[in-house]
Amino acid sequence: MIDARAVVSPQAELAADVTVGPYTVIGPQVHIDSGSIIEAHAVLSGPTRLGRDNHVHSFASLGSAPQDQKYRGEPTRLEVGDRNVFREFCTINRGTTHDEGVTRIGDDNLFMAYSHVAHDCRVGSHTVFANCASLAGHVEVQDWVILGGLTAVHQFSRLGAHAFLAGGAIVQRDVPPYVMVQGNPATPHAVNAEGLKRRGFGEAQIRQIREAYRLLYRSDLLLAEALKQLEPLAQQHAEIRVFVDFISHSKRSLVR
Repeated sequence: MIDARAVVSPQAELAADVTVGPYTVIGPQVHIDSGSIIEAHAVLSGPTRLGRDNHVHSFASLGSAPQDQKYRGEPTRLEVGDRNVFREFCTINRGTTHDEGVTRIGDDNLFMAYSHVAHDCRVGSHTVFANCASLAGHVEVQDWVILGGLTAVHQFSRLGAHAFLAGGAIVQRDVPPYVMVQGNPATPHAVNAEGLKRRGFGEAQIRQIREAYRLLYRSDLLLAEALKQLEPLAQQHAEIRVFVDFISHSKRSLVR
């Protein structure tokens, strides 16, 4: 199922049912599991591992060297899970030795055209990167995050689960779980209530999350005071525990 016009290294490992389109280039140390489709003109560089049922569209570039001036050709890698979609001209870079040496992508993510994931990023599962959404190096994106078109995220920032970045947002700090942000620089706007409903959160859970958001962003409390008031809620509600733990481990501080 490899087109005769594709260039596939003898050192690449492809499952028997992988489809490779014309003029695609697959380098050495690339491993692609069963059910994946690599369309025409895509470029996959190694060391890179793709899981099952991934779909790489034309002109996407996966596993290329990091865009880091400190990189000196060290053997770093890209690891991708299952059922991800990489649309046209999307770019995903390998890691660097200044971190764990690996860029990690989870499962069931959609990377739209021209989106970019830089070196050493960790992207969870069920995320959506709209057109031209970009991560700088060392960014963590947790599950179910949505990045609107033309968003940009500063290096070492963290995006909490179920966060929503409006189109054009410039994120310079950590975004807590469930929070919607917008603007340049990005500031908190509301709770991503509609997204939470779609993912099965009940009305009572969303009400508790709104209360946590109010304490953090609408009560004029210092961060330490807000965390102190949030802790009793976290002890009773798992969804608030996620919120509090994320804030407690923030190193870049939060969008405010």
